[in-house]
This record gives sequence, C-alpha cells and structure tokens, in this order.
Amino acid sequence: MDDWGQDAQRRLAEAGFRRGGARSAIVELLDRQRCALSAYEIEDELRAGGRAVARASVYRVLDELAGVGVLSRVEVGQDSARYEAARSGEHHHHHMVCDTCGEVQPFADAELERAVHRLARRVSFDVAEHDIVLRGACPACRAASASV
Repeated sequence: MDDWGQDAQRRLAEAGFRRGGARSAIVELLDRQRCALSAYEIEDELRAGGRAVARASVYRVLDELAGVGVLSRVEVGQDSARYEAARSGEHHHHHMVCDTCGEVQPFADAELERAVHRLARRVSFDVAEHDIVLRGACPACRAASASV
C-alpha cells in the first residue's frame, strides 16, 4: 500500500476500528484505483481476485472510510454513487458520466479549476473542496444513438 492505504488503516485504527480481512481487502483495492468505483464494482473486483466480501460489508467499510475522511463519495445520478480514495496532494480530477451506459471518465481541466477559484473569490466563499460531475453521452453511446 502507498501512503493513502497506510493513512486509511491508521485513521481507522485511531477511530477504534479493528483491522479486519474485508476492511483490509477493500483498502488495498481502493489504494490501487485511480478513479471512482461503485460498491458493486468493488464487490466484483474483490470476488474476481479470489476475495469474496459480502455487499453489506463493502458498504459498511465504505461508510467507515468516508467517516474518517479518507474516502470521497461521488454522486453520479440515478441514486448511484462511486467511491475513490481522497488523496491529499494528488492531481484533482472530476468525472463525466454517460447517462446511457453508466461509464465514468475522469477528467482534469486547469481552466475549470481557475473558474472555481475565481467564482469563490467573487462571491467571497471559502471553498474547502469541490467535485464536478458532467452528465451526457459517451462517444460510443452517442454514435449508437446517431445510427438509429
């Protein structure tokens, strides 16, 4: 595990959570990811890697990680969320979500970040964090709907 995984385990321990097999497996999986996964995807990835973890345990651990401040919950619409490691000092990114197939693509845009900061200054608001989710159609779904 890199610094995030170690920090996550430390914060969980400080909050009184014991180091369990499911918790460690989820932390290790999230530590390897560079973008958000759904709880179902986390469950599937763990099962594919030979580590079956009950869905209730996945949600419980995700809540614990978010509760100690090391996990970001990304609302992607349709009562669906994805989760990713909240890595301090790393390149900040946002997400584009296809409304048809559900694909999530990370993106970063320096001008968008500057616009957020300009807006915060203009309205005198101290922005602690932000997440932008753009919804629409990915290239494959856009092409499929154009051919119909």
